[in-house]
Amino acid sequence: THMYPTHVAVLRSGDAVAKAKAAGELRNLAAKNADNRAAIAAAGGIPPLVEVVRSGSDEGKAKAAGALRNLATNANNQGPIAAADAIPPLVTDGLLTVARWAIWRGRSEAV
Repeated sequence: THMYPTHVAVLRSGDAVAKAKAAGELRNLAAKNADNRAAIAAAGGIPPLVEVVRSGSDEGKAKAAGALRNLATNANNQGPIAAADAIPPLVTDGLLTVARWAIWRGRSEAV
C-alpha cells in the first residue's frame, strides 16, 4: 500500500526539507505507472504540488515540477493541473520552457 495521503499531508504542512522529500517520492511513484498517477491525483496531490512549485525550496520546486510532469502524462490529470494554475510558476522559474507551455496549454484547454 502506498502512502499517497501521507505524502500529500507532508506537502501541505511539512517543512521545506520534508516537502522536497515528499514531492520527490510522489515524482518517482508517478513515473512508475498509470495507477499511481491516478491515485496521487485522487489523494489530492495536485494542489499542494503546485504550492510547492510556487513557494518551496529550489529542490522542492524541481521535484514538485517533476511530479506534475509525470502526473500530466495521464490525460485526466491535465485539466486539474491547469486549473490549479500550475503553468505560470513553472514558466517563471524556468521549470517549463515557453514552447512546451504553449503546447501544454493547448492540450489543457482542450480538456
